[in-house]
Amino acid sequence: MDFLFDAQWWTQPLGTWMAWTRATAAFFIFIAAAITTMGLVERAYPGGSPRRGIFAIDTTRGDRLFITLLGSAFIFLGWLFFFGTPLWWPLVICLIWGAFVFLFV
Repeated sequence: MDFLFDAQWWTQPLGTWMAWTRATAAFFIFIAAAITTMGLVERAYPGGSPRRGIFAIDTTRGDRLFITLLGSAFIFLGWLFFFGTPLWWPLVICLIWGAFVFLFV
């Protein structure tokens, strides 16, 4: 199980086309899973009426997902700029950001 936390395993190339690694594959799988989950939730509970949160804008579930993903991208980019790797701390920050957005925005 130690290989999951090994940077070499996550970042070694998976082929010769582009720069695909396990980390980039995990990223795109997560994005696809988040959008699919949001679609299934919308199908099960249609409408998702907008609500006004602390940012004083009306947001739906999809808006909050977009705000969470966009904010997470900036958190990771900022972390990489100021601190570099490893990226476990910005992941924790992004999870807290996501909970904050979905609960209060």
